[in-house]
Formats: sequence, C-alpha cells, structure tokens
Amino acid sequence: MLVLLPPSEGKAAAGSGAPLKPESLSLPGLGGAREAVLEELVELCAGDEEKAREVLGLSEGLRGEVAKNAALRTAGARPAGEIYTGVLYDALDLASLDGAARERAAEWLLVFSGLWGAVGVTDRIPSYRCSMGVKLPGIGALGAYWRAPMASVLPEAAGDGLVLDLRSAAYATAWKPKGEVAERTATVRVLHAPTRKVVSHFNKATKGRIVRSLLTAGAAPRHPAELVGVLRDLGYEVEAAAPERAGRPWALDVLVAEVH
Repeated sequence: MLVLLPPSEGKAAAGSGAPLKPESLSLPGLGGAREAVLEELVELCAGDEEKAREVLGLSEGLRGEVAKNAALRTAGARPAGEIYTGVLYDALDLASLDGAARERAAEWLLVFSGLWGAVGVTDRIPSYRCSMGVKLPGIGALGAYWRAPMASVLPEAAGDGLVLDLRSAAYATAWKPKGEVAERTATVRVLHAPTRKVVSHFNKATKGRIVRSLLTAGAAPRHPAELVGVLRDLGYEVEAAAPERAGRPWALDVLVAEVH
C-alpha cells in the first residue's frame, strides 16, 4: 500500500543534526529534479530577500523563512515525520506508534513537497518553506514542474497495491495516477454527516486518524473496495463510489458527526 500525504506549511525546527544528504532520500529517480529546485531556491533566498519573500508568498512575519531556505544545504536534518507538523500530523502522531506500525509508516507513507517532490517519513530533511503553489523564476510553477519526474517514478513506487491519496488539491497536481494504477487508487473526502458539507480543519484530523488506524491495525487492503470494508471494521462511516469508467480512481466519503 502507498499512502500519499500533503506536507504542512508550518514545520518543526531542524535542530543541530547532520545536514541533508540528497542521495539518501527515497525515490532516487527524483534526484536530478530535486537538485534543480534546491539550487534555485537556495540561490533565490541568498539574494534579494524581498524578491524571495514575494516569490514564496511569505508575509512580513515569515521573513525569517527566507534565511532558513538560504541555509538548506548546511542546516541540520531530521526525519520528515518529525519536520512536518500541523493538524494531520498531530492526529497521525508517528512518534507514539509501536515498532511494527512505525515500520509500516516508513514503507507506506509518502509526503509530497514543492521542494523534494515526495519523501518518506524517515527521510532526513531540513526545515524549509516552499509550497507546491510556488512559481520559481527559472523553473516555473512547481506543480507542473514535478509532473514529468513523478510520472516516471511513482507508478513503480505504487507497485501492484492500493494507493490511498489523501493529498490536498495543490499537491495532487504534481502526480495524477493513470490507467491501471488509478483503478486501485482511492481519494478521500471528509464530510459532516448531517449536512454532507466538506469540513476543513476536521478533514485533516480525520485523515491523520485514518492513516494511524491503518498503521496500527496492520491492515493493508490491495483494492479500494477492500479499503472500504477495512475502514468500516475500524469504526469509520464510509460511502464509496466506484469509478464510472476505466482508468479513474475510487471516491470515498468518510462521514463525521463533529466538525470542530
């Protein structure tokens, strides 16, 4: 199983660990593309601070993120699962998983990133600021930039198992499963049960809890139809819509009573 996650905009401090080793990251086929984005981002942020802040869409209060990006090659690195924070990652709570569940997390989870393309949760990365919506002066829009590298790498990473796509719209632009891979891909919406309206904050928390539940249970469904049954067994209220034609993903709605 492969679980696709969005990153978090806010990130933990990198600390004083050893610096980034790009060759150690998962999905080595993305190495050349990663180096190109890293080089331009560091150069941009080491130059005109105001231009960098404008390109990255940073408020005055986030001015310090520019200097952090400029030092990415020498900054301390930590596992990506510790760098990414926020509602989804709080609910997932990787640090409290038992050993077997952590091993599954290392194998199953990929976090999409404007800078790295995608990384595993055990990949050591520095803290950074660069969303998929950024348009770098030389490379252009990152969502479009990552499509070709992802298309050559992700189908192999997906193997022949289920792909659970929990990414937000901005990160979904970087790779859209096609053909046979799409047919065993499930996307998830979280809806308020009484109103059938999409929820925002609770959407992220619920997705984090779903992933944690799967990791803890050791459940590895191989097809979206199997995933529906597993999630119901784990206590989630799920409505599923099989694709109307071949080469399309399944759409799953998880219904929640609370929206806080």
